[in-house]
Parts: sequence; C-alpha cells; structure tokens
Amino acid sequence: MSRSLRRGSIAAIAAIAIASLSSCAAGNSPDTLQIKPDNAAATLGTDLRLNNIVVVTGDESSGEHTGPANVTVNIANTGLVPAELQSITVGTATASFADAAGAPLTGIVIPANGAVAIGGDGNPSAKVASVTVQVGGFVNTTFTFKDGQKVDTLAGVSPNKGLYKGFGPTASPVAVPAKSTAPAAATPAAGATTPGAPATTGAAVPSGTAAPAGTTPAAGTPSGSPSAGTH
Repeated sequence: MSRSLRRGSIAAIAAIAIASLSSCAAGNSPDTLQIKPDNAAATLGTDLRLNNIVVVTGDESSGEHTGPANVTVNIANTGLVPAELQSITVGTATASFADAAGAPLTGIVIPANGAVAIGGDGNPSAKVASVTVQVGGFVNTTFTFKDGQKVDTLAGVSPNKGLYKGFGPTASPVAVPAKSTAPAAATPAAGATTPGAPATTGAAVPSGTAAPAGTTPAAGTPSGSPSAGTH
C-alpha cells in the first residue's frame, strides 16, 4: 500500500472516531435528552430555599385528579431572623395549615439558620380541600411569607405511592352518634301504688256500731244531760 493511501485510511478512521464521540456527547447531554428535575425548587431572596416541592394526590397513577391534595416541601432559612410562611396556593385553591398533632395554624415558622419539612408524619401539614390537577404533570403553586415576599413555581404532581406513600390526603373519619347511657324509665308493676299519690282519707267507723237514728245532739249540750224543763 502506498504512503498516500495509508494517510487516507488513517484520516478516515480518525474522522469516524471523532463523529462517534461527538454523537455520544450530544446524546448524553440534558438538552438532547430533555431531562428535567423530578421535583421543583425555588429560591426567595438570599435566605430562603424551597426544595422538593410536590403536590400529592390520592392513589391514582395518572389522569386528572379533582379533590383533596397535600403539599410537601422542605424550606431552609439561612438568614439571621425567622421567616413565617403564611399561605400556599395550588392553582386557585389555598391550603390550610396544621401542626403535627392536627391543630390549625395561621402560619408556619422557619427558624433562623434552620429548616422545616412540611408534609409527612411528625411534620406540619398543608392541605388543599379540593383542586383539579394532572397526575404526573405540574401545577402553578405560590408561597407567600409574612414579610410580603412570595415565589411562584411549578410543583410536580405525584400520587400517594412510592416515595410519597403516606404523604397524600387521608379520608376524614365518619362520626358515629354517641349512644345514650341514661337508664330507661321503670314501669310500675300491676296493682302497685304509685309513689307520691295522696292517700284517701275518711272517718273511721267501728265495725258493728250503729249510730242512733235521729239523735243528733244539740250544739253545746253535753251528752247524757236532761232536756230543758225536766225536773
């Protein structure tokens, strides 16, 4: 083989190798693969960072969900003063806050140089009574703080499965009417005297004693005294 042919072969092999490496690099880049973060995150000012923002629905795997949903998020505060989260709006629905025991809260405080996880056992909760979202998609979510700062972001929508099992809404317990413990009224036995009824009173007449006929004594006349005019 001549020297010129060998040079041509080497150049061809090098070109193929470079093309292959270029295609691999392009194929693995986020832009080419259209890779997006699984969970939304947002920064507010220089102190607040909101991580893993997810709206958790029921047990549906996909499709449209209309009903209750919970918001889960981890908020870190690197500032020197506490920050208070006052509201979360999912779409057009506003969440209600409660502490770990279920007592209502007007706001959730993120301490200075600290962090708070919202959602899950042992953490405060943010619950939306009803919202329409697409499971597996994203929904506009707004976080508003007491100092007036707020941030709008797209939160991922996940079902109550996998990593988020137990983070979704739970059905409210059905209240059962309490049974009365008062004793039933007693029914008196036949022939028994009802307590409290007045006894029947009357003059007692000795048995076998007959009152003399027509002998009603005059008023003031002692019994057995002689009648007037008798000597």
